[in-house]
Amino acid sequence: MYVNEGIRARELRVIDQNGEQLGIKSRNEALDIASRVNLDLVLVAPQAKPPVARIMDHGKFKFEQQKKDREIRKNQKVINVKEVRLSPGIDEHDFNTKLRNAIKFLQKGDKVKASIRFKGRAITHKEIGQRVLDRFAEACAEVATVEQKPKMEGRSMFLLMAPKAEKETKSEKEAKSDKE
Repeated sequence: MYVNEGIRARELRVIDQNGEQLGIKSRNEALDIASRVNLDLVLVAPQAKPPVARIMDHGKFKFEQQKKDREIRKNQKVINVKEVRLSPGIDEHDFNTKLRNAIKFLQKGDKVKASIRFKGRAITHKEIGQRVLDRFAEACAEVATVEQKPKMEGRSMFLLMAPKAEKETKSEKEAKSDKE
């Protein structure tokens, strides 16, 4: 953002501190007006014809902007992607342990990437890995939706799941309670 002497345009459309237009002024005239009221001349629309400059307290403006940015960042929800690694010949107990962990991650609001790494000749039987991932997705269906279907990438096959939206789960619970 260009301020005071940093403004290069010869003519500017000037807006005063109260938001009223003062018309088109030369750069020097606008700087004089701004200095008389002890404020800064800030270029707010450099691409306009002629460029638009506003008379304001630049320090206060930057502070307010930073405050807004902080507020926006505070309200932002960070979504992590947690990975759960499975194998094509996974046993029932191991599968249930991985499933419990994935459900815990999903309930916390994180996405889950379930991956299967094929070692050696296991890659010739991709359908076994496909079945394991399908079973995993089916078991998580209550708390998650499949965002990306199982797909191969090199020697790995993976599936991406996202937690179901809060509204969906509440409406589903209400629907189930209505049926009972």
